[in-house]
Amino acid sequence: MEDDSEPEQSSWAYLPDVCLRHVFHWLDDRDRSRAALVCKKWSCAMYSGSLWRCRTITFYGQPSRARTLEFQSALWYTKKFGKYLKHLEIKLSNPYNTPFIKKFQAIMRGLLSHLGKCNSHLVSLSIKYLELDCLIWKNMVRAQFIKNLAAFLKRMSNQLDYLNLKGARITLEEGCELLNSLSSLTNRSFISEINIEDFFSLHLSVYSSALFHQTMSKFHSLTILTFNYNCISDELLDILREHSSHSLCTLNIKCHIHDPHGQVVSGMSWANLAKKAPKLNVNFFFERVMKHDHLARILLVEIPVRSISLRSCYFSDPEWTMRPTLTNLLPAYWHGLQKLTLELNNDHELLDNELLQLILSCKRLLFLKVWAFLSVSFMERLLQNRAERKCILTTIKVRIYTAQDDSTEEEQLLADIYRKFKYLIDSELNYFVITYPMV
Repeated sequence: MEDDSEPEQSSWAYLPDVCLRHVFHWLDDRDRSRAALVCKKWSCAMYSGSLWRCRTITFYGQPSRARTLEFQSALWYTKKFGKYLKHLEIKLSNPYNTPFIKKFQAIMRGLLSHLGKCNSHLVSLSIKYLELDCLIWKNMVRAQFIKNLAAFLKRMSNQLDYLNLKGARITLEEGCELLNSLSSLTNRSFISEINIEDFFSLHLSVYSSALFHQTMSKFHSLTILTFNYNCISDELLDILREHSSHSLCTLNIKCHIHDPHGQVVSGMSWANLAKKAPKLNVNFFFERVMKHDHLARILLVEIPVRSISLRSCYFSDPEWTMRPTLTNLLPAYWHGLQKLTLELNNDHELLDNELLQLILSCKRLLFLKVWAFLSVSFMERLLQNRAERKCILTTIKVRIYTAQDDSTEEEQLLADIYRKFKYLIDSELNYFVITYPMV
């Protein structure tokens, strides 16, 4: 007797479309293409626009067959599904010679041209660490790449909301050309977030450039701006106050030892901006700018500082001490400072008391990261004050430098301190403390 019943189907056949798309979301390109061959339903899921809204393409500088195939696959899928893209990230990993850069430039030309024609949804673009000042970027290749990128930004200027060109390292004129592309259609740009940290080449005094000021005056709805301190001037602060004060929430400012930072910026300019932009918070990141007189020129009391990071990068300079910064400068932000990072090679001074007093004075401080020469007893004192609710820290990350080869005794003391405050640490803190020999 023949069995006319239909063959039993797998439970996967009844999986709702929304669940199927969620499964596809976690697959890479190769697995997605294989899964699409299973049946028509799975093939349709493959072409769901929601799967292709975010894309990261990595150009690997060191060649290999596997990386070449991955790159070709990623590029092909981006072209095929580029019309759905909303968030695109381009990574350039370890470029090693001029022929590779030429190939990168040629592929980017085709990719940007294709997206410029087919895409009307892109809101986020990130191309970091181009380092266009490197010798492997020959003049013609570099000029063509900037021209192609500027044309793409012009096409996308009405829809882009986020642009990240961190680490581009280009000239003042080239940088302003790219930024001006975002406003070339209407002479105004309403992009909300821009990251131009290390965007300009080293040693440029961008703050004195009228061209830069003219360029920045075209942005009228900035919410978050990330840039270097060598761009800061009274003129720039006035421009931000005039055009973006209604929206401006965050300024992320990096100050590097190799960037000019000796300009005079008035506290009145900061006060006027802060008054007009009441939501504004400023985050400072200092790299090897540690001397008190340099910091005092930058860290004015009128700035609404939320976060400060001071990194000496293991370079020891007997001319600087951190004590006056901890006792005179940083306490001025007691009412607003929420995050403090100190990475110091302070083997010539012990800062336990000054650091603890600063922490206790900052009533909103939630995050503390310290790499420095401290005594282990500092941690016990800090946790005791936290247990007594004299501070509100929720994250404590400390690397205690020691000049001893053997830190067994210090590690045992830290273990004892952890046991003493175990309930507090386990229930309320993101806590990580170790000793680190510096010999």
